[in-house]
Amino acid sequence: MPPTELFESEARRRGYRRVAGLDEAGRGPLAGPVAAAAVILPRRCVLPALNDSKLLGERERDRLYAQIMARAVGVGLGVADSGEIDRLNILEATRLAMRRAVAALHPVPDYLLLDAVALPDVPAPQRPIIKGDGLSVSIAAASIIAKVSRDRLMRKAHLRYPQYAFDVHKGYPTPDHLRLLAQYGPCEIHRRSFRPVSDFCRAVRHE
Repeated sequence: MPPTELFESEARRRGYRRVAGLDEAGRGPLAGPVAAAAVILPRRCVLPALNDSKLLGERERDRLYAQIMARAVGVGLGVADSGEIDRLNILEATRLAMRRAVAALHPVPDYLLLDAVALPDVPAPQRPIIKGDGLSVSIAAASIIAKVSRDRLMRKAHLRYPQYAFDVHKGYPTPDHLRLLAQYGPCEIHRRSFRPVSDFCRAVRHE
């Protein structure tokens, strides 16, 4: 069953008018940022094939990205880079990216729907939903904006570090990425707090 407006409609019945969905992309990679998006959709916004971004192919995500950007009431994007991830840990860096996405969203939301993560220091009322990107249309839309935006950042990173093929694996720990990491060692955007990147860093220091 695709995502629905159930949670958005429930919030509106309680008097909220600007209901934003939030989601992130990039918690699992060994390199690059974590990106978050906040999206306010209009009521009864029909986006055929809208779903959790992980269940969609790249072409379908790109198509939906364009539709969401054209039809959304507002879209905000936030990013936390690899240095912030190493300094804060991935959960807190994800929250930082989400706070930045909310801050970038206009109009200002009066209610937040989140995919499992809570933002205790954001004053707006909010509801974390387990597997929300497959249940809520606005969270699903946010998951697509976050994923496509992060993929584009990793393609730009590929231009700086072509030896790692970031345009292909986007920093995720694929066999090819691990092979290239072993061959060239970590670059500036690798997450040094993540294994096996940290193992390679230790090995280089002990040589």
